Amino acid sequence: MKRILLLFALLITLVLSASAQMVDPITWNVRLEKISDTEGLVHFDASIEDGWHLYGLSLPAGGPRPTAIQFNPSDGVEIGDITPSRKPIEKVDMVFHLKLSWWNSDVSFSAPYKVTSSNPGPISGTITFQGCNDETCIAPSKEPFSVAIAGAPAPVDENHEADVRQPESKPVEVVTGSTVDLWAPVTYPESDDNAIVSVVAQPWWYIFAMGFAGGLIALLTPCVWPLIPMTVSFFLKKNNNKARSIRDAFIYGVSIVVIYLILGLAITGIYGAGKLNELATNAIFNLAFFVLLVVFAVSFFGAFTIDLPESWRNKVDNQAVSTSGMISIFFMAFTLALVSFSCTGPIIGTLLVEAATSGDKIGPAVGMAGFAIALALPFTLFAIFPSWLKEMPRSGGWLNSVKVVLGFLELALSLKFLSVADLAYGWGILDREVFVALWVVIFLMLGLYLLGKIRFSHDSPLETVSIPRFFLSLASISFALYLLPGLWGAPLKGVSAFVPPLYTQDFNLYAGGDFEEFEDYEAGMEYARNNHRPVLIDFSGYGCVNCRKMEGAVFDTPEVERTIKENFVMIRLMVDDKKYLPQPETVTENGKTIILETIGDKWSYLERSKFHGNIQPLYVILDNEGNALTPSRSYNENLTEFVLWLQDGMQKYSEK
Repeated sequence: MKRILLLFALLITLVLSASAQMVDPITWNVRLEKISDTEGLVHFDASIEDGWHLYGLSLPAGGPRPTAIQFNPSDGVEIGDITPSRKPIEKVDMVFHLKLSWWNSDVSFSAPYKVTSSNPGPISGTITFQGCNDETCIAPSKEPFSVAIAGAPAPVDENHEADVRQPESKPVEVVTGSTVDLWAPVTYPESDDNAIVSVVAQPWWYIFAMGFAGGLIALLTPCVWPLIPMTVSFFLKKNNNKARSIRDAFIYGVSIVVIYLILGLAITGIYGAGKLNELATNAIFNLAFFVLLVVFAVSFFGAFTIDLPESWRNKVDNQAVSTSGMISIFFMAFTLALVSFSCTGPIIGTLLVEAATSGDKIGPAVGMAGFAIALALPFTLFAIFPSWLKEMPRSGGWLNSVKVVLGFLELALSLKFLSVADLAYGWGILDREVFVALWVVIFLMLGLYLLGKIRFSHDSPLETVSIPRFFLSLASISFALYLLPGLWGAPLKGVSAFVPPLYTQDFNLYAGGDFEEFEDYEAGMEYARNNHRPVLIDFSGYGCVNCRKMEGAVFDTPEVERTIKENFVMIRLMVDDKKYLPQPETVTENGKTIILETIGDKWSYLERSKFHGNIQPLYVILDNEGNALTPSRSYNENLTEFVLWLQDGMQKYSEK
């Protein structure tokens, strides 16, 4: 489904530049607030662009870089602890599988200071931070600062090493074994047919389509299907004027849309947009959703009926009878919503769960609009074309089969939410092979049910298998067979968004991407020069989600693995590597003096200064002098385009 929607999203794609890009989603302003002659506060104001977030002050190891403010020793000034202006969002992030915290809008940090001498020095130091959005992350960044205390001698140029109290360190030294400056900034070739195309995600299109599909499915349930001819016949008999009958049916359809739209808006109003965004990865909510969907599945299997109190239906029905005009039609639509709840309730519940966990604040309303439009459409169309009623399939046992099929699908979907909770708490009860095994069994049983090999107590005997049932059974059993290799580690790219990550797999026969690579830029370039090969640089990160996706979808394929192994020297540089350099290195960037303390700092600076980029993943093909042979590439799982890009780099290298 996601692949189909991706093709649709391409229609609204923004084509961006193929060259690496610098983004600056988080900016800082440092200021002092004087409380008395000897006390005050130093404030660090972070301005965060919409869609981006700044990570919290304390994060577990193995994840993104936390925000940290380090002060240099300052004569005559004592500085207290850092306090944020508000609490960050805290949740279990199922991409990193860690409990993380962040701020997704502007936030300030404050620390008290106390002057202890008559001639205090400036307050200086470094802000270390990392920002991410739903698509990418910037490399961990450092922002030096220096502010003078009022009444104290003003510091000289803040870019001077002495002003920021930085430890004595050496400049970056490039040892390459030649006179070639491998750190010199590159100029990218003009963009060609292999230019990067970034898809601008539109979540509400997916939510609307999902809601519309849910509404179409709801039409086929035994609670709704029989009501279509009854309701349309009522409108036609009530009015001799066909135009008025069509108008009433149209009002009826609009009323259905309004009712479900109000329901979707109410969900957002009750929980709030921020709370809905947290639901996506909150382990407690996901566990509750799992239980809810299992209950829905058992209901569809016929164990019990989920229904609203009969008194509600009676009151609404009485209102429809006692009123007239458009109000009466509205209450008729309300009656439909209540009467059909035993069938539509689980579908609506599942839809609201998916819409709420999408992170889009209008997701529930968009989803309900799609559901209601699909549900209301046949009532209006049959009123306009009443002769179509004769062509409608008669009610029968097939309607109950629709409910049972939905029960199987609800059961399969519920495992997705259980997986989130399982990963969050580290229970290890739903590892990838267990999840895949359950899906194989569920879809195999669904196929057998459609063939009549499995029957529930309220099912009618199936003497013959219709053509639609046969093909649905064929699709279900085929899907189960497609999943089967996943028990031994097959990537299952078509359902990778649902199944647990590959690292939870105990046994994997499909591990790919096994080629030699360098973790040091200079060493890799030296090897490439001595062996006369082009260089493929991969700016990656341990906490880079899209880097892992690219490795699974592109690098772990035989074609890419073979091409790189036989033709390239690969250098993978982790911009968030926290291991310290043997000795800090000092550089000047954009007029500011920055100390590179870790290996990640060094590679992040290399990416910014030489390749003009600060996002991951970033892929660059270089010649042996460190010049770019092709435009760079970023996250894009299109395997064909990536192979063509590699081949283009090989050809450009052979022509030099």
